[in-house]
Amino acid sequence: MNARSPWTSSPEHRRSNAAGTSSSGRKGRYGPYAATSVVVANMIGTGVFTSLGFQLLDIQSTFPLLLLWVVGGAAAFCGALSYAELGAAIPRSGGEYTFLSRVYHPAAGFVSGCVSATVGFSAPTALAAITFGTYLASVFPSLSPTWLGVGLVVAMAAVHVTNHRSSGLLQSGFTTLKVALIVAFCLAAAALADPAQPVALTPAPGDGTLIFGGAFAVSLIYVSYAYTGWNAATYLTGEVDDPQRTIPRILASGTLLVTVLYVALNYAFLRAAPMAELEGRLEVGYVAATHLFGPAGAAIMGVTLAVLLVSTVSAMVLAGPRVLQVIGEDHPALRRLARTRPNGIPAVAILAQAALTLAFIVTASFETILVFAGFILGLNSLLTVAGVFVLRIREPGLERPYRTWGFPFTPLVYLGLTSWTLVYIALDRPVEALAALGVIAGGLLLYRLVRSRRHPPSAAHRPGA
Repeated sequence: MNARSPWTSSPEHRRSNAAGTSSSGRKGRYGPYAATSVVVANMIGTGVFTSLGFQLLDIQSTFPLLLLWVVGGAAAFCGALSYAELGAAIPRSGGEYTFLSRVYHPAAGFVSGCVSATVGFSAPTALAAITFGTYLASVFPSLSPTWLGVGLVVAMAAVHVTNHRSSGLLQSGFTTLKVALIVAFCLAAAALADPAQPVALTPAPGDGTLIFGGAFAVSLIYVSYAYTGWNAATYLTGEVDDPQRTIPRILASGTLLVTVLYVALNYAFLRAAPMAELEGRLEVGYVAATHLFGPAGAAIMGVTLAVLLVSTVSAMVLAGPRVLQVIGEDHPALRRLARTRPNGIPAVAILAQAALTLAFIVTASFETILVFAGFILGLNSLLTVAGVFVLRIREPGLERPYRTWGFPFTPLVYLGLTSWTLVYIALDRPVEALAALGVIAGGLLLYRLVRSRRHPPSAAHRPGA
C-alpha cells in the first residue's frame, strides 16, 4: 500500500512544506491571533449552551457535571498537542485530509476530506446558522430563522472571499466579542444570582458511582461533540505565518482557553438556576439569564447567543473550504476547487462550501447527518492522532519542529478516551455507526471514480483502437 499522498512527491509541494508556505507558494497571511480565533470560534458553538439540560436528566450532582467538561477538555488538549506535531512536520493546509493522506494512503485522506466538507463543516455550519436565526426570531418574531441563517452564511462567505486582512479582522473581532460576553455572563452569575444555587467543587457521596456509570459516558459523548473544532487551525496551516512554530501554540492555547470558558459557563448555569428548571431544557442559557436579569433576560440572551454564533459560522466558513482546496490540488478531476484569487484566497472552494451549507439550511437535511456526526468525526481524529505513532515509526528522519509534549502518554490518553466513546456509541446506537460506515464506503467509491478520471485508458484499450 502506498503510504504517501500524491503531493508528497511533488517538487512544488516539497518546497512549500520546507518553507512553511501555502500550496500556492505564497506566504501565509493569517497571524497567530486570527488563527487562534478560528480555533476558539469553531469550538464554542451551540453544544455548550444546550448540553447541560440533557445531562441533568441522569446526573443530579454538580461535581460530576463540571468534571465532564474538564475530562472533555483534557481529551481535546491531548488531541491538540498530537495534531501540533503533525501540523509542524507537515505544514500544509487541509487538516485530516493532509495528515491521513501522508500517514496512511491517499484514499484515507480523500474520504476524510469528504467527511470534513459535509459532516465536519457544512452541516454544523447550517445548524449554527439556523440556531442564529432562531435566537433572533425569538426576539423579533416577524423574521424568518431560515432566511436569517441564509443571510449570515452569504455575508460571511462574501467577507472571507475578499482578502486575508478583512477575513482575519472579522474573525478576530467577533471571537473577541464572544469571549468577552461569556466572561461577562459568568461574572454576572457570580454577582447577581439571588438566591445562588449550591455548586460543589469537590466530590459528594455517590459521585464515584455516577462518574464510572453509563450516564457519564453518554453525557461525555455530547461534551466531546461540543469540543469539536480544537483542530481547526490545521485546516489553514499553509496560510498561517510561520506555521511550524505557531501552530502548536495556537492549538494548545485555543483549546485551554475554551476548556476554562466551558467549565466557567456551566458553573454559571448551575449557580444561576435550580436544577429542576434546567433539567431537560434545550435553552439552558435562557433559563439562567431569566433568573439573573429578570423577565428581560430571555430577550437579552437571545440576542447575545445570536451574536456568539456569528463567530462560529464565520470560523467554519473560513476553515472548511481549505479542505476542498487541497483536494482540488491533488485530484485533477476536481481541480476547479483549487482555484485561488491573486491574493491566495481559495474563492471557488469558499463559494462551493457556502452553497453546500445553504442547501442544508433550505432543505434541513443536515439533521440526519448530525445524528452520527460525533461518531464519524471522532473516528477521523482517532486515526489522525494514531498517525503520530505511525509517522514516527515510518519516517523517523522527518524534521519535527515540535514533538508532542508527554509522548507517548498524551496521545494515548486521547486515543483511550475517544475509543471508549466510539465503542459506546457503536454498542448503544448501532444504526448511527453503520450509517457512518456507509459514508466511508461511499467516499471510497467516489475516490475510485476520481482516480479513474485521472488516469484515462491507453490507446490500446480505447474503443476502435
